[in-house]
Formats: sequence, C-alpha cells, structure tokens
Amino acid sequence: MAFSKSVIRSQMPINCNLCETEKNIKWKCLTCGVLMCSTCKDKIHLRIGKDHKVVDIKSVGLHGRDLDFTNIKCQDHSEQSTCLFCTNCDKLVCPTCFAKVHKKHDLIEISDAYNLKIERLKKGQSKLQKEKNEITATKDQANLIHDAENSNYAKVSTDILNHEKVLKEAVEKHISKLRNELDQNHKACAKANEETMNAFSKSEKQIEEKYRDIQDFINTTDIPNFFKEVCQMVRSTEMSVPKPEISRKTLQFLPGEITQSNIGVLQSVDISLPEVKVSLGIVNQYQTNLSLVTYLSPCPDDSLWIACDLDAVLQKVKPEGTRLKTISTFNITVFGMAITPSDDLLVSTGKSRLQMMRSATGKVKDSVYDINPFLAIAVHVTNGGQVMVGGYHKEGRRAVFVINKKGDHEAVYEHDQHNQPIFDYPYKITTISNGNIHVANYCPGEYSGKVVVLGKGGDVINIYKGDTEINKKPFRPVGIVTTPRDNVIVVGADTHTLHILNNSGELITYIKTTYNGIEGPYSLAFTQTGQLYIGCTESNDSTTKEAKLYKVNISGC
Repeated sequence: MAFSKSVIRSQMPINCNLCETEKNIKWKCLTCGVLMCSTCKDKIHLRIGKDHKVVDIKSVGLHGRDLDFTNIKCQDHSEQSTCLFCTNCDKLVCPTCFAKVHKKHDLIEISDAYNLKIERLKKGQSKLQKEKNEITATKDQANLIHDAENSNYAKVSTDILNHEKVLKEAVEKHISKLRNELDQNHKACAKANEETMNAFSKSEKQIEEKYRDIQDFINTTDIPNFFKEVCQMVRSTEMSVPKPEISRKTLQFLPGEITQSNIGVLQSVDISLPEVKVSLGIVNQYQTNLSLVTYLSPCPDDSLWIACDLDAVLQKVKPEGTRLKTISTFNITVFGMAITPSDDLLVSTGKSRLQMMRSATGKVKDSVYDINPFLAIAVHVTNGGQVMVGGYHKEGRRAVFVINKKGDHEAVYEHDQHNQPIFDYPYKITTISNGNIHVANYCPGEYSGKVVVLGKGGDVINIYKGDTEINKKPFRPVGIVTTPRDNVIVVGADTHTLHILNNSGELITYIKTTYNGIEGPYSLAFTQTGQLYIGCTESNDSTTKEAKLYKVNISGC
C-alpha cells in the first residue's frame, strides 16, 4: 500500500518484476508480493504460483487488507481475544463464550461478519441515496409549481384588473374584495412553499449527514468499536427521513356577467406545469437467451431477476461489462414477481399462494401471501412493504389484493363505485407515493387494454386507454413502473412506445424507443440508483432466443 502511494506521489515508472521491461503494471501477487504485467501473470506467474492470490493493482491498498481481526478483546471476557462471530446472537465471541453459550449457534469468521455488516451498511447508504434522489426530484417539481403559481398569480391579477375596468365604479368594491382574497391566498401559498422548501432542505441535510456518518464509519479501522457501534449505525439507515407534501392548488379568476350580483369568482384549480421534456440514453445493451423478457426485478447488489413466461424460465443474472452472467436458472412459468424489502423474490407461479426465493440461501418456500380461491397473476411490493397481488377466479372474477407482512388481507379491489367489475386481467401493478394504484389491465390474447388508476379507497379515479395520436395500433399495456419523480411509465406493446403518465393516470408525454434503437420494449424496472432497465421481445425475424435487455438513463420524468 505504501509502495503504491509512493508511485503516485513521485510519478516514477515501475517495470514488471518478472520481465523487467513492461511498464504497464496491472497485477500484484499478495502471496509473494510480485508486481507484474498481464502477459507475465498469464504465462509465467500462473505456472509457478497456481495457489497464489493475485489481485488487480487498483485494489491493492483497500481498507480490508489493513484491518486487524486478530486482536479484538471479548466484551464479556476481557482477558481473551475474540475468534468468531455468532450470527444467532449478532456478536463477537471468544473461546470461553463459545464453550459456555454458543456451541450450537451459527458461527462465521470475523472477517466474513465484517464484510456482511459492510454490505448491510452499503445497502443502507443506497436506500438513503434513493430517498435523497426522490426528495431532490420532488423538490424540483415543487420549484416548478412555485414558479407556475407565481406566473398564474400575475395572470389572474391582470385578468381581474381588466375586468375591473369593464365593470368600472359599480364593481370596484367587489373587485377589491377579490384582489384581497387572491393576495391572501398567494401569501399563504408563498408561506407554505417557503416552509416546504425549508423542509426539503432539512431532509436533504439529514440524509447527507447520515450518509457522511456512515461513510466515515465504513472507513474506520477501529474494529472493536466498529462491532460495538455497527448495529446502531445500521438502524439509523433503516429510519426513513420524512418527505414534505406539496400542494398543487392555486386560484383562477372566472369572469361573470356584468352585473353587480355576479361579477366573478376565484376558483381553485390544478396548476398547469410546463411541458415535460423527456430524454433517453442507452448505458448498456445485453443479450439474453430468452424469447421475451416478460418480467424484471433488479436487486441491490446490481444483479437482477429476469423471467420469460413463453419459455417457462426464471433466471438470476448479473451484468459484467456488456454481457450477462447467469447465476441461477429455474424452469418455472412466472406470472408475476417482485423484490421484497429484505431482498427476497416473491414469485407468482399461477397458484393461489406466492412462492418466495430467499436471497441469503437461494431456497424456495411458500410465502404467507395467499389469495385463495383466486389464482395469482401480478405481484407488486409497495415502499411500505405491503404486497399487492392481482388475481383471477375460474368463474370470471378479477381482483387486486392488498396484503400486509403477516399475510392478512387489508383490502380487496374488485368492483367500482357502481358495483361493476373493475378489471379484465390485472397484468402488472405499480403504486405512487400518494397511495394511488396503477394497474396495467391487459389480457394476453386480446387486442387492447387500459391502465386503471385507483385512489386510496379503491375508487376508480381514471382510466387511460392510450392516445390516438400515439397509437396506430390498439393500446396494450404490458409493462408499468413508477419513476423517481412519482410519475408512471407504461409500455404499449407493438408500438415501441413508452407512455409517461402523471400520478392521476393522465398522459404527460411519450417516447418512441425506436429513435434510440430499442425495439419491442415489454418490461420495465428502475434500479436503486435511478437507472431504468427495459426488457424486450426478440426481433420478428429471429430464429433463436435472443431477446435484448437495455440499461438506460431517463431524465425529465
């Protein structure tokens, strides 16, 4: 580590220790300390040191190699050093501890426990970063609303003044009253906006302080103190910072007849935001061995689950450069899937009860989520940890179930306010921060569908059936996801189009993915860092299973 620092400081060229000519040093053997180029590593060192540990020179000097796990005093027996970590009790143990208490417990190496804790902390950091991104995005929207409210205030003031001139002296008293009401409302809005912006700044500051504290803690080399304080630091990452709510209400002036009794009124309306400009940029393109990427579920460790119902295949893969490394494969038909807050995968296999794949063990077991006598289709996990399951009944009934962590049904949405069936086939589901539920209602084999938007109480507040200017073919929503800005993206099948909807299910704008070279988009999922995965169908002229997967940056929505 000191050697590598001195190289950086002095900028002196170092030759390969084996060939003594190549200056492009890429590798270091941690066993024998040799620095070498790629050629010597493969042709020379590999032959003489098959069991040696060789690492990329860039990773030499990372904090993990400077940490001492051998001299951590036991908290219960100060005369002894700890030797293992008990996962049952979540503590370091010495030989005496082991003999008295922990014989039948699960014990692991201290370094392994350290790495697990570091990973937990990093997940907490990712969660904090995601929360900060959400607050920043919402703050940007609040700024737009604030500017639009000021602009609207100026417009309404002008309208009132012009109307005042028309009505002249007979309406001066009433005009004065209206202006006073408008001014008071504007002051209230300005005050509320100021309080909201202060709250956003406070939330951002809290998250930044948490993030810095955790980063400093991760970089510590005081291992005894690390294990003493790590649980408290982990818990601090699990406490969400409150997000302020934004009001989008303002006043609009509606002129009345020129009579003393009906001059006009101020009416509360939604603020019209500027036209949204959305852009899409490809980060990476991956080739799968599936006919169709029907479902996508990214994991916090950058791996992701992909599934194809046509092939009856579920895979866990991890991007490595421009290729996908297959970690595991299951030959099952998936009807829906989602990642839980504990990073486990919930899978609908067409039965009433969802299956759960444990991230820690890879084992498959029955979950507590059961919608009997319905059969499960769509699966969605909310930010609050609730599980939403779309289901169908053999007798033709369709419903969306809201289930808590214990498996209790908290709500079932099947009929609208007029006692009519809401869904034809709840294919995929997403939710937004205000509690609205967006359901892609599309039955495979049919030619059209719709997005049904439910309010908190389950009332249908909007139905989006596509846009005639966008769709030359019938609208069939096959993929749906909530954006970091709390809008909703819907994939229209066969049209290569992403429909961007607001939180009420109204069209804001759209993207033709063919402009970016993406054909046949079908499934969508955001990573914790805000990048979007787009799973596609295979090309029409394909004779092999080669559906593509894209990782993209999307802005403006």
